[in-house]
Amino acid sequence: MRIASLGSGSKGNATLVDTGETLVLIDCGLPKKDVEQRLSRRGLSAQDIDAILVTHEHSDHCRGVVALSKAHSLPVFLTAGTASNRRLQGLERAVVIRPGDRFDVGDLHVAAEPVPHDAREPVQFCVQGGGSKLGVLTDLGSITPHVVAAFSGCDAMMLEFNHDPVMLAEGPYPRSIKARVGGDFGHLANAQARQFLEHADTSNLKVLFVAHISQQNNQPELADAALAGWSHLHSCSVIHATQEAGFDWIDLNAAQAPAVASAQAS
Repeated sequence: MRIASLGSGSKGNATLVDTGETLVLIDCGLPKKDVEQRLSRRGLSAQDIDAILVTHEHSDHCRGVVALSKAHSLPVFLTAGTASNRRLQGLERAVVIRPGDRFDVGDLHVAAEPVPHDAREPVQFCVQGGGSKLGVLTDLGSITPHVVAAFSGCDAMMLEFNHDPVMLAEGPYPRSIKARVGGDFGHLANAQARQFLEHADTSNLKVLFVAHISQQNNQPELADAALAGWSHLHSCSVIHATQEAGFDWIDLNAAQAPAVASAQAS
């Protein structure tokens, strides 16, 4: 299994997972044209994609879904709550799933895990293929026992380090948005992401992708500082998924700490 990000953050999220036989796009929160250009930089076209998996209906995760799916006749897996949003009206190949469902896309085994987020039937995905397990865990406001159990044992993890509480409190957002982002159904603070890592089984974790960093309410150095002292840090490579560039292909079968660290996206 190999993984790449086309972008991660409040302006758009899209993650590629490829086994060599099956290629899926998890979320498509960038405009269709941007997605196609960024795919080209990864040596792909949209016609190579077998399916789009959508976590929830917020625009930074679904903006380009309908246009990309219709242009290239791609099936889209999403919950009924997600599909009911006007941004996703007009899908021609919707496959409705439920939180908690397990299903296959080619040789990828997918688990749609329910998470606490202020959306209608939001899920996050664990995907397994080629002997590896990837967890994509962003857009949740709190760490539940189910989340810890479901995302334990991953070989790679894309984990939200959304905000620093002090920066959020002192930043420009209206009070209502600050309350939403920092609430139990909002987004993970740096310390909450670290809390997840302490409680989950990360003994197999080779690569940690620091994802969905707020450009207004966080800094990469603060996310890194939250990881200081984590017991598995010495055996796990840390790569930042940026808004502009995401990160380039990481092959989990070849992943070793020194080699992966050198492949970090700027």
